[in-house]
Amino acid sequence: MTMLQGPKLWLALLLVFGLSGCGDGNKHGDAGHSDAAATGEHGQGAVAADEPGHKEESAEHEGHGSEAGEADEHGSEEGEGDDEGLVILNAAQRESAAITIGTAMPREIVIAQELPGEVVVNADRLAHVVPRFPGIAREVRKKLGETVRAGDVLTVVEANESLAPYEVKALISGTVIEKHITLGEYVSDQQDIYVIADLSSVWVNVTVYARDLERVRVGQTVTIEAAGITGTAEGKIDYVGPVVGEATRTSIARVVLPNARGVWRPGLFVTARVQTESVEAPLVVADKAIQNVRGQTVVFVVEGDGFRAQTVTIGTTDGEWTEILSGLRPGQSVAVENSFILKSELLKNEAGHGHGH
Repeated sequence: MTMLQGPKLWLALLLVFGLSGCGDGNKHGDAGHSDAAATGEHGQGAVAADEPGHKEESAEHEGHGSEAGEADEHGSEEGEGDDEGLVILNAAQRESAAITIGTAMPREIVIAQELPGEVVVNADRLAHVVPRFPGIAREVRKKLGETVRAGDVLTVVEANESLAPYEVKALISGTVIEKHITLGEYVSDQQDIYVIADLSSVWVNVTVYARDLERVRVGQTVTIEAAGITGTAEGKIDYVGPVVGEATRTSIARVVLPNARGVWRPGLFVTARVQTESVEAPLVVADKAIQNVRGQTVVFVVEGDGFRAQTVTIGTTDGEWTEILSGLRPGQSVAVENSFILKSELLKNEAGHGHGH
C-alpha cells in the first residue's frame, strides 16, 4: 500500500511541476509578447515624437515660404520703386517740350555783388558847342535827338560886330542831347547852343556802400541789367571814388559800358552785378537745370528714354551756373532748358498714382 502510494505521489508532483513550468513559459511568452508590444508602442512613440519635428520642419518651410513671399512683395515694391521719379516722354512730347541737355562738369563760378546804378553820358565822349562870336541865329539845321557827324553844320550865326555869317559845326559824331537855340535868337559866346554825345559808349555810376568798398576794385567785370531791357551788357570798372559821401555814406564806381545798339540810355536805373571773386567748382550744372520738387532740390538726369528726378545738394551759384556738392557724377547728362516741364509731368504722374503731395 505504501509502495503504491509512493509512485503515485511522485507522478502527481511531476504533473504539478510540469504544469507550473508550462505556466511560466506561457508567462514568459506573454511577457515576450508584452515586450514586443511595448517595443511596438515605443516604436509608435518614436514616430509620434518625430511628428512635432515634421511639424516644425513644415513650419520652417512655411516660414521660408513666408519670407519668400515677403521677398517677392519687396521685390514687387522695388520694381515699383524703379519707376519712382522717372518721367518718360514720347517722341512728340520731346519735340514739343524742346528740352535741351547739358553735362555736369567742372567750371569756374564767379561770385557777384549786386549794387544799384544809373546810366549817364560818357563825359569823355561829350561835346558842348559854343558859338565863336555872339550874334543872331540865321539858320538852325539840327534838331534835338538828331544824329550828326563830326563837321556837320549845326547852325549859321550872323556875328554882331562884322554882320558876317559864320557856320557852327559839330565837333564829334553823336546825338544831339541838348539844344538851346532857335531861329532869330541872339546867341552868346559864353553859353552852349548844342550838346552832342557819342552814346555808343556810356557810363554806369554804381553806388557802392561802405561795407562793400573793400571788395570793389578797378578792372573788375560788371554785368548790367535793367527792367524792360532784354538781355544784359558787360563793362569794366575804370574808377572807384576815393571819398564816401557824408550824407549817403556811399561812394561811386564807374563802369564803361559799350552801347552800340543804344539801348542803355542816360537816366536809366540799373542793377550792377560786380564780379568780386571766383571759385573753381569741381561739378556744376546750368541754373535752369535746377528744380524744386516737393521741397527737394532736384535735377532730371537722362536715363534711357526718360528722365529721372535726382535729389542734389547745391552750393555756390553765379546766377547762371550752380555748384553741385552731392547727388551727381561728372559727365552725367541732365535736362536744362524747359526742365520745368519734366517737373510738371512728374507731379502729374504721382497725382495719378495717388502719390501726390
